[in-house]
Amino acid sequence: MASNSCNEACVVENGGLKGSSKETRPGRTAHNMSSSSLRKKSDIALVSKVPCRSLRRLLANLQEVILGTKLSILFPAIPLAIVAEFYGFGRPWVFALSLLGLTPLAERVSFLTEQIAYYTGPTVGGLLNATCGNATELIIAIFALSQHKIEVVKYSLLGSVLSNLLLVLGTSLLCGGLANLRKEQKYDRRQADVNSLMLLLALLCHLLPMLFRYAGSPAALMADPTLNLSRASSVVMLLAYVVYIFFQLVTHRQLFEAQESEEEDDNTASGEEAVIGFWSAFVWLVGMTLVIALLSEYVVATIESASASWGLSVSFLSIILLPIVGNAAEHAGAIIFAFKNKLDISLGVALGSATQIAMFVVPLCVVVAWIMGIKMDLNFNLLETGSLALSIIVTAFTLQDGTSHYMKGLVLLLCYVVIGACFFVLRTPFNQPNMNNLELKLPTEAVFRA
Repeated sequence: MASNSCNEACVVENGGLKGSSKETRPGRTAHNMSSSSLRKKSDIALVSKVPCRSLRRLLANLQEVILGTKLSILFPAIPLAIVAEFYGFGRPWVFALSLLGLTPLAERVSFLTEQIAYYTGPTVGGLLNATCGNATELIIAIFALSQHKIEVVKYSLLGSVLSNLLLVLGTSLLCGGLANLRKEQKYDRRQADVNSLMLLLALLCHLLPMLFRYAGSPAALMADPTLNLSRASSVVMLLAYVVYIFFQLVTHRQLFEAQESEEEDDNTASGEEAVIGFWSAFVWLVGMTLVIALLSEYVVATIESASASWGLSVSFLSIILLPIVGNAAEHAGAIIFAFKNKLDISLGVALGSATQIAMFVVPLCVVVAWIMGIKMDLNFNLLETGSLALSIIVTAFTLQDGTSHYMKGLVLLLCYVVIGACFFVLRTPFNQPNMNNLELKLPTEAVFRA
């Protein structure tokens, strides 16, 4: 009886639970399914013995939110990062501890948005997931913008797209193919086609500002047109993303909902309900977002010190390390489901995250920079844009037939290794002009001298 009353206390707040049955519970997206693979059930037997109802509810919430994930072992990194920053420890230590602390926070944000979705319904829950799905990258980008570190913004967002398309998807297809050698792995091509089209649109919006540099006019005269085109393209991308969300949540919802087998649906029916109340989930979400903001500020402030101390370029840390550590929980979930021969979920995580970064976070950063009076454009320079273009094209070719095997995953993974090696050996000085720009300035000076 105590256990039942604790469940009631933990779940029922300001009204009853809104729809925990199969018919009324929100449709689970690939992101929700991926994150749930790293969660663990909490034993409320001990908490239920606490006599005070308010204290019992508080302890139950702490148990669900803090200890309800397999990544809870990384939570101590958060206070350690704050202490290291407060007492002036080595800046590389602050950078490393902040990255580790961001890993469980990103997974918990996904958990809390799913909890809120049980009360608000699937549409609002889907919008929350679409907005908060890459909250870590967005917050880091905004803090980097506030410090005028535009290179860090571009590198980190580019790295998120590359890691999702090549590392996560490649590892998922490779592991899934090896674990299911005697089974034919199939997935729904329709979802992959939609995401591929969105990524190609994003690629076009990145290519045109870069090609302006090679249009034949002096580079100095093309700076303002490039910036204006980037801002206009960003608005178009945001509008396209809004339509994409409507397409995903309303008109073609069935394409994006994670499919569960009947056996698993019966086995997990008891777990498909809210475990904390609406207001508790909302307060936890706000609190964790604030902590993510604090750690993101530490990451941005210490990335140059870590680069100098570790002998790694800022571009390598931003493109390779930040996306891998920041989204480790989501990436691990995608690989786990690939092992279980559920490629639709793995593809939904990898392609969905890449699409969200390319079509929402990147143009939003351009618009935010515009509001802040900072000149950020969509020209990611030749090497970075070329890597993005080849990654999107290779991924689109890989997913064109609706079937998978380990060789496809290996090729994608090797592409990521080569790109990572490229940025590892690249030693472009931070906050210095790119070599492409230097080369383009020489003809300009010659023109003016003539």
